[in-house]
Amino acid sequence: MPISTFSLLPSRLASTALLGLAAACAVPPALAQAWPSKTVTLVVGTPPGGSVDVYGRALADQLAKQTGGTFIVENRAGANGNLSAEHVRNAAADGHTLWVSTQAMFTINPSVYPAMRWQQADFKPIAKGIESPLVLVTHPSVPAKTLPELAKWIAAHPGKAAYASFSPGTPSHFLGFQLSERLKLNMVHVPYKGSAPQIADLLGGQVLLGFTQLQAALPQVQAGKLNAIVVTSKERTRFMPEVPTLAEVGYPDLSSTVWFGLMAPSATPKAALDQIQAATVKAQANADYSAKLVAQGFDVPQESGEAFAATISLETARWGQVVKATGFRADN
Repeated sequence: MPISTFSLLPSRLASTALLGLAAACAVPPALAQAWPSKTVTLVVGTPPGGSVDVYGRALADQLAKQTGGTFIVENRAGANGNLSAEHVRNAAADGHTLWVSTQAMFTINPSVYPAMRWQQADFKPIAKGIESPLVLVTHPSVPAKTLPELAKWIAAHPGKAAYASFSPGTPSHFLGFQLSERLKLNMVHVPYKGSAPQIADLLGGQVLLGFTQLQAALPQVQAGKLNAIVVTSKERTRFMPEVPTLAEVGYPDLSSTVWFGLMAPSATPKAALDQIQAATVKAQANADYSAKLVAQGFDVPQESGEAFAATISLETARWGQVVKATGFRADN
């Protein structure tokens, strides 16, 4: 009996010690994985004041309220978002430098920039933040009120057959190209560096039509300074309920929306990615946060994680085919 008791005692003590050591070792990693543990920077690939910047700042504010952390926005414009993507990819993958991307940056850039220095695989899609259709608008000097009337007017005025886009290599550009092709019109593409200069020239009549962001066009349409012909969403938008969709006028395959969303470096630890996604999904569901974005003409979807990644995959394939058809290439 003494020998048996002596032999069992060290074993029990060793087991208890090992369990205690394991528990002690488990504490520091758990604490290290808490997010955020320092200032989080949301990197926006456009200048301050634009729609993407507005979304980024609204999200930063909401995440700060929810987590108690510090969130700031850093604007790194250039190369249609590629500079911002490279900056985030090269930052520490610890969940504290995130990328506010757009549909054009993430699903179109890979097809139009042959020497792009980042890949989709470098990033983990967190959540689609806002979504909105584009709207085809015309200057009031164009007498057409419907798409068939517009096509007839363009055909009769070939010298004025040009369409404006808010940037080359974006849905605004490619939808104009596709529509011109479908209507058998030879419209010239007039690219701008942002929706603000595009809208300014549309208002001034320097260019007479173009697909533009709904948020930029809405006040001008309401004031009668621009006419809305069609919207690109599959269903009519609540912001312009009287305006038909491309699908309604016979072009359902051209239906498209644009979005802004949050991306994290794919090398970020899973525990941090899970916390970032959970916080972002919670932000999307916040009524006050959503109301602020809706008031600016945005819809706030509830799409995140794998569902968002699946959308990205489908859109990348779609726009890749369109880019190939146009032969468009951009310089880095």
